[in-house]
Amino acid sequence: QVQLVESGGGLVQAGGSLRLSCTHSGSFYSLTYLGWYRQAPGKERDLVAGIHNSGRTNYADSVKGRFTISRDNAKNTVYLQMNSLKPEDAAVYYCAADRGDNRYWGQGTQVTVSS
Repeated sequence: QVQLVESGGGLVQAGGSLRLSCTHSGSFYSLTYLGWYRQAPGKERDLVAGIHNSGRTNYADSVKGRFTISRDNAKNTVYLQMNSLKPEDAAVYYCAADRGDNRYWGQGTQVTVSS
C-alpha cells in the first residue's frame, strides 16, 4: 500500500516561496516515479514536476526556472521548492507516485498566492 501525505501549502504573497513535502509511510525504493500535479478550480489536473528513480526530472514550461523537485529516499520524502510564486500558481497541489502499473495520489495541499 502506498500512502502519500502532503504538507507545506499555505498563503503566500506573489514573489514569495513555499516548499511542499510529500512523505510515504513505506520505502521510496519501490516507487519508480514521483510527481507533483496541481488543479485549479474548473481546470484539469496538470503535471508540475516529476522525478524518476534515475534522478531525471521534468517540469511544466510554466514553472521552469522557478520550481525544483527533489527526493530524499532516506526520508521517503519528495519536495517541491517553489520560488517567485505567481497568482496563477494558486491551486491544490497533489503528490503522485508510481509503483509498477499503479499510480497513487495524496490528498492534496492548497497553495494560495495573493497579488
